[in-house]
Amino acid sequence: MTLILTNSDIEELIDRTAIYRAVEQAHADLATGVASNPAPPQLPLPDEGTAIPMVASSKPLRASVVKMLSDMPHNGARGLPSQRSTILLMSAQTGECEAVLDGRLITAVRTSAASAVATAHLAPRHSSILGLIGAGTLAVEHTRAISRIRQIEKVHVWSRSRSTVDLFRERTADLDLEIEYAESPRVVLSTADIVCTLTPSRVPIVEGAWFRPGLHLNAVGAPPRADHREIDGRGMGGCRLVVDSTSTALTKSGDVLLAIAEGHLVAEDINVELGDVIVRPALGRRTDDDITLFNSVGIGLQDLVTARSVVDAALQRGTGSTVLLSA
Repeated sequence: MTLILTNSDIEELIDRTAIYRAVEQAHADLATGVASNPAPPQLPLPDEGTAIPMVASSKPLRASVVKMLSDMPHNGARGLPSQRSTILLMSAQTGECEAVLDGRLITAVRTSAASAVATAHLAPRHSSILGLIGAGTLAVEHTRAISRIRQIEKVHVWSRSRSTVDLFRERTADLDLEIEYAESPRVVLSTADIVCTLTPSRVPIVEGAWFRPGLHLNAVGAPPRADHREIDGRGMGGCRLVVDSTSTALTKSGDVLLAIAEGHLVAEDINVELGDVIVRPALGRRTDDDITLFNSVGIGLQDLVTARSVVDAALQRGTGSTVLLSA
């Protein structure tokens, strides 16, 4: 039998603390070779869309995954999300499809968990001011995730729309944080210890000239397109750079690829993954004045471990529906 979990089911089941631990272990497993995560191909779709099958496997979890991500740049005009995804979780022992899950919330939570893992391993421990460029769902999830691993006292938020920041304030009211609207991305960079960029920008929204000693950044928002980026080339080349996956960054990260094209980086610079830093901390921050940047494109292994956690919770609680895919 195959378990079917809708977005509503997943909202009731997801445990963000458990997902943080699972994502941290997943990156360590990738570094030690007990998990596999090849770079995904890009399949062109009509109307400038792209289908990206994100695959991964885990020996410890005895599972494999395919997340079919559809990146649809014209969906905004249709009143639809620009990215949609469905996850298939398979047994690595029998090959059967254990579960089919909607990917929306899983993607948001595992993405913020990865940023929190990077922050835990790269940001100075005394960091207390969080800066957000973008104020949507990813900003909410990042605030919740990072507040669990650093003593955040204040959040500086920039968005093109003040109403979006007002909604962000409502959605994080239970965290009892001081939230301040920032007039520009540059203001965010001038005040925050930890900065998360969470916009689908095509052109740089953050400049390396604004970086201060000790800063940690999570560059998250740009879609997996070679012509989109949030950080300029100078910024990418002027920091201690860590990626979620080298092969994925070199094929899907516009932040990385455009910095290479401009001469601020070479491909050989993209050689430290988050899992490497977890396993060997000396590869990460070395002094409080280092500027660290985690370039997050997103990988299927993060989806695998998150889906596994959600499916296990569903089986315990008897949540979801089942279908017999093959007799």
